[in-house]
Amino acid sequence: MDYIGEHLLPGQIGHFFAILSLVASLVATIAFFKANQEKDLLQKTNWLKLARISFLLETVSVLAMFGTLYYIISNHLFEYKYAWQHSDKSLQVEYLLSCFWEGQEGSFMLWSFWHCVLGWFIIWRAKEWEAGVMTVMSFAQFSLATMLIGVYFFEHRVGSSPFVLLRNEMDAPIFSSPNYLEGIYNQGGQGLNALLQNYWMVIHPPILFLGFASTLVPFAYAFAGLMNKNHEWIKRSLPWASFSAGILGLGIMMGAAWAYESLSFGGYWAWDPVENASLVPWLTLVAGLHTNLIFKSSGYSLRTTYFFYIISFILVLYSTFLTRSGVLGDTSVHAFTDLGMNVQLYLFLNVFVWLPTIFAAKELKTKLQIIVVFIAANVISYWYPWFTLISIFGSFIWLTVLLNKHVPTIKKEESTYSREFWMYIGSLVIFLSAIIIIFQTSLPVLNKLIGRKYAPPEDIILQYNQIQIFVAFVVGFLTAVTQYLKYKDTPKEFFGKNVLLPTIISVVISLCISIFGGIHYDKHGAGFLFAIHLAIFSAVYAIVANAGYIWIGLKGKMKSAGASIAHIGFGMVLLGVLISASRKEVLSYNTTGIAAFKQEKGGEDPRENITLFKGQPTDMGKYMVTYVNNYMNAVDRKKYYQVDFVPKDGGKGFSLYPDVIKMNKGGEGFSANPDAKHYLHKDIFAYLTSVPKEGEADTSTFQPRQMKVGDTLFYGSGRMVLQDVSLNPEGTKHKIAAGDSLMVLDILVIANSGALYRTFPAIRLNHDNTKSIADSVLAEGLTFQFGKLLPDQKTFEVGVKESKVLPDFVTLKVYEFPMINMLWLGVIVMFFGFILSMYYRSTQLKNKLLVKK
Repeated sequence: MDYIGEHLLPGQIGHFFAILSLVASLVATIAFFKANQEKDLLQKTNWLKLARISFLLETVSVLAMFGTLYYIISNHLFEYKYAWQHSDKSLQVEYLLSCFWEGQEGSFMLWSFWHCVLGWFIIWRAKEWEAGVMTVMSFAQFSLATMLIGVYFFEHRVGSSPFVLLRNEMDAPIFSSPNYLEGIYNQGGQGLNALLQNYWMVIHPPILFLGFASTLVPFAYAFAGLMNKNHEWIKRSLPWASFSAGILGLGIMMGAAWAYESLSFGGYWAWDPVENASLVPWLTLVAGLHTNLIFKSSGYSLRTTYFFYIISFILVLYSTFLTRSGVLGDTSVHAFTDLGMNVQLYLFLNVFVWLPTIFAAKELKTKLQIIVVFIAANVISYWYPWFTLISIFGSFIWLTVLLNKHVPTIKKEESTYSREFWMYIGSLVIFLSAIIIIFQTSLPVLNKLIGRKYAPPEDIILQYNQIQIFVAFVVGFLTAVTQYLKYKDTPKEFFGKNVLLPTIISVVISLCISIFGGIHYDKHGAGFLFAIHLAIFSAVYAIVANAGYIWIGLKGKMKSAGASIAHIGFGMVLLGVLISASRKEVLSYNTTGIAAFKQEKGGEDPRENITLFKGQPTDMGKYMVTYVNNYMNAVDRKKYYQVDFVPKDGGKGFSLYPDVIKMNKGGEGFSANPDAKHYLHKDIFAYLTSVPKEGEADTSTFQPRQMKVGDTLFYGSGRMVLQDVSLNPEGTKHKIAAGDSLMVLDILVIANSGALYRTFPAIRLNHDNTKSIADSVLAEGLTFQFGKLLPDQKTFEVGVKESKVLPDFVTLKVYEFPMINMLWLGVIVMFFGFILSMYYRSTQLKNKLLVKK
């Protein structure tokens, strides 16, 4: 059938470059590997030329795929599944790039793009290590390229192409028409997920994937060291490890900022499995960076550095498997769905798990044994998935044994008064923290592999915090004191003299915070509160001691202060987390008695959500708040609600504009996006938890009730009492015009919640004309109408309308986050420290190489 209006050329171009990328990366892998193995200089040069040309073709292919996919998305070519699935015509231009990384295929492409960029820096700077390192980089590129080709081998699809046509992927009656595109174009695409329509989602994924891609570089250096049986790589890897730790940490915290500004769980970190999966490689990488420094300065910890750098990239691959296999679909708010590539994702992980073990062996016989075990383990895992755990764990054990056997080490034990000893202890503590986090995060995988169901605890956040807070204390403390120790050995008098003043200052500051800072977090008992205060001390100690070390130890030389600055940033992050989390205060306790929703298990607590009726000022503790208005923004399709805050202490008021956006992608209802008022020392953070349902009509009518003064009548959620009847009273809301008379009922409404309201329905008398004036209690959905005075002159007919639909209202949750800016500023300082350290180490390395020449 000839279809009308299809644009087939972009897809054909995209498919061509996807295949070219696969072939070019494979040729580059082989050529770089041959160049690394070749001893003859001429042959080595020829292989390197072929490898670089192939890698250039790989780079051109990735850029061409990137450009082609952007063309398809930006021009709304909905005949392509990727454009139809992830974009629509109404999407703002700035979010078109976000459509790339919403889907798995686009995020793989982004990952591959960063490998190309990093690869050219390696070709430019790695010198004699180029061939070995680029062998690994090119093979990783080949592995990623297989994810994007979307071709079939013996009825098994390899990869998922972003250039497939919608009609080839879906079976629907519309595709029986040659003119099917007209209907699809009129209907539009499914659009970008509502949660991703935020500016952080434009910049956070590229930075995060650069961090993921950069972990490959220290891994590749370590792998090249195993291949070449040469341990000099460790000097080259240090600047790269600093860069990777800095950029990956920045990417993770950008995700935290997105969660803070876009998600409605009221914070920036929830120990979500996807958050954890990105955090754990960063932890092991930081541990490896410190053991790398140990080896550079003292010769210790070479084996450990090998292990940490290798496992960091493997954990990136493991996080890829977790987030893309669908296994976290029920436990994470932002995991990818299963694209049917689980076996391929597993092989991607498993190959890189076993390759370092194979090359760590020196003897050919041992290498062959490892390969046989690898093949056998995967065959067994096909039939018994639980064996996968044994396979991966066994590979790490074997790798550790081979590293201990073949990698040299210094036999002499370190002094307990040496910097390397305590840096090593700190690295092990960080590694232990990573193991605990990844084990807890992997429970869904364990459940699937062993066929059992380990239910998560009711308080997941506490499960992580009760362990990690002690890790934070130990790491913060070691970060402070270790700087004052020298490598190999330190005179006790020297150490005590230099560390005394920072210790005293830190104790004083932390005691002031603990005593006067209002930190009385007792939700989990006195023991946990004590741990918070310990961690606060270690955070302050890290800041003060490292700032002091820049002055005392480095004499103010900022160019070599990268590590200390990073430590200061870490202390600030830790302090910001501790204070903002432990003093996080709910401001929106319900004072109206109106619960707009019922609490579900694990959901919002109605008592912590205040219901505001339009135009009605409401008491909210420290503030009087008023829901003023709402409006729809035609550009971003979000409905904004203006809420005015007036401090009771006479301070300057402000307005917040939390919003909701209609859910798509099969979701129901609306997604709430918070808004915050930022002060130097705190944030006032608010989001909507309930808004009226659109289009719900009020069908209630006035029901006549007879009342005498003092009578009590009941309604659905309370009772009402007629307190008094007066003629032309003063002090009511009704104005009396000249010549008019006003008869007013004073009715007290008592809600079941205990809230009290007064209402004044009236009759206006003007000569022979009468007019009923209704009055309402919006909070209870009640409207009263003065009907008439009955003949006995003591009984009054009152019309009562009990509305089933509340008037225009919002239900709001409001938090106060003290000192949260300490956290965000700490992230910037820590990133700057990593980059400064990278520059300093790179300059040192360059100078040493020039001296050798």
